[in-house]
Amino acid sequence: MRIDRAAIPDVLIIRPAKRGDERGFFSETFKRAALAEAGVTHDWVQDNHAFSARRGVVRGLHLQRPPHAQAKLLRVLRGAIFDVAVDIRRASLTYGRHVALEMSADDWTQIYVPPGFAHGYCTLTEGAEVLYKVSADYAPADEAGLAWNDPDLAIDWPIRADEAIVNARDLNWPRFSAFNSPF
Repeated sequence: MRIDRAAIPDVLIIRPAKRGDERGFFSETFKRAALAEAGVTHDWVQDNHAFSARRGVVRGLHLQRPPHAQAKLLRVLRGAIFDVAVDIRRASLTYGRHVALEMSADDWTQIYVPPGFAHGYCTLTEGAEVLYKVSADYAPADEAGLAWNDPDLAIDWPIRADEAIVNARDLNWPRFSAFNSPF
């Protein structure tokens, strides 16, 4: 398992080894010891599986406020996504900046997003499936988010706003300039 630090060093890009032969393949997609060596020691409490039928589905940018702040460990099971993590830690040197990367079932890449980040993604293919672990239970009262297409965040999304398939909740999150970060 190869673990690299992203442009914002607390975000990790994980590339599990995948070995295959005529029967198929085998991969250790989660290894607590390897993550602990990279500084990730969460007790993961839940796995979430999301399916998006169409290309252009935007989910995010989401976060949970303390005391229910969540770390996420995310991978793509089918299709491809454009994944984004925005640093919302006020004392951070990278506050307001983001990491973005394409991830697919073919490239086997995973991303670790620590607490203190807003997270979201856009599907690049039809029938995209994403599986992710979270480090805290979902708490509706502590749910928050940012406008996915806020120009101040300067995220180079691979779709136009008029192509995006976004639910009503995600359309109503505030812009970053109006967001009072709890981190």
